[in-house]
Amino acid sequence: MGDRANYVLLDGNRAVHGPYVDRYGAVGLDLALLSGPARTVERMRALGPGGYWLDDVFCQGSVLVDLPRRVLLFFAWEGPSTDPRLRAATFELLQEAWPGWELRWCHDGNADLLRHLGLDPEAVRDRDVRPVPAPLVTEEWETGAEEPALVVVTVGQDRCHLLADIGGHPVTEGPGLLQRLDGAADFGYCEVAADAGLHLDPERRTLGWWTLTNLPEPEAVPARWPGWTVRRWDDDHDRHLAAAPGLFALPEIDPAEARAAVLRAAEDYNGRWHGRS
Repeated sequence: MGDRANYVLLDGNRAVHGPYVDRYGAVGLDLALLSGPARTVERMRALGPGGYWLDDVFCQGSVLVDLPRRVLLFFAWEGPSTDPRLRAATFELLQEAWPGWELRWCHDGNADLLRHLGLDPEAVRDRDVRPVPAPLVTEEWETGAEEPALVVVTVGQDRCHLLADIGGHPVTEGPGLLQRLDGAADFGYCEVAADAGLHLDPERRTLGWWTLTNLPEPEAVPARWPGWTVRRWDDDHDRHLAAAPGLFALPEIDPAEARAAVLRAAEDYNGRWHGRS
């Protein structure tokens, strides 16, 4: 499937250029943006004509540069911006590389780009594909702080489960998820670099969910949980930590070390990109 990404440019006359498609442009997308507006626009124009909108299934990242409004919209499935250890440093560096710009993460993926353009988000919905439930992590799976692509699901104040982040976000399953979790491995407490999470309180019938990537149609989640109070936490995993104290922790990293790690990754990525182009 590659790592496909859409790129859209609004020039000074509000003319729309794109969507451009880069079949190998999603992984490292956030690192490429660290080169700033001018270089980003140059790269986008180099993609050339013949683009089309990628749908929710195939779009793994996207960028919209609105030059008149100085707004940058983007999201990715992979990269330091989706790593809880590096996300804050990545956004700090992006703001420095795009001074005076408003940076917006697209929690609804490409649909948020379409909304910004005044277009119908339905154009990127794939109604024929049903999300695949994320596999449960078993006790035999050696998890740790460095384990990537995991979803942490806490239930009440005493259960902590892990799912592999290779399917749909578990919040999309509705109350049936609780049945699937019955008998699943309870890790009690773990420190894990999760990029998504969900907290369920069956007694109060409340839940909160978050992700560092995106979830198509996040506004549709409450309808999947009739009778429940649904709280959308976007990328604020701290609210999950507060709701489930003592059940899990995200690995910490010194801010200076995180910043240095992102800069090293950006230097390596941009060096490889120059070789590619």
